[in-house]
Amino acid sequence: MSKKSTRLQNWDYRWDGYYFITICTKNRFEYFGKVENGKMVLSQVGVIADILWYEIKNHAKNVKLDAFVVMPNHIHGILILSGNEAEDDILGKNRFQNQGKNSISSIVGSYKSAVTKHAHRLGFAFAWQSRFYDNIIKNDKAYRNIVQYIEQNPERWEYDKFYS
Repeated sequence: MSKKSTRLQNWDYRWDGYYFITICTKNRFEYFGKVENGKMVLSQVGVIADILWYEIKNHAKNVKLDAFVVMPNHIHGILILSGNEAEDDILGKNRFQNQGKNSISSIVGSYKSAVTKHAHRLGFAFAWQSRFYDNIIKNDKAYRNIVQYIEQNPERWEYDKFYS
């Protein structure tokens, strides 16, 4: 039985846009550290997740990084795609599977793979949940609200839906 995609079926995730990404650890285990006095204190795996996020721009084309935070059991970040030309001939059903190069799925998949590889290479236990959440940011007000949410996430940790 295959899982139903949470991606928008009428959207090509290679298209230019602002994408709010949330990636959780497996079983929401707090691999990345802890929040103390409203500030995130990164574990060694948290440092890996933090550093490798900033490497995304060196491994994917036409992507810019915006607001980002590592939390104890998830990360939030904004990826901005700009300059991608969606291929006109990929209009069939495979188009929306997001397997193309420089799609949000391929960028997030590469990031998750790199964090896992480096954590395991250094002997740390670590695992992501199998999927990630995305939200296409549609306007300036939504963008400002999401940036504020990301920036304030550590100080509001006790109210976060991922808090355990």
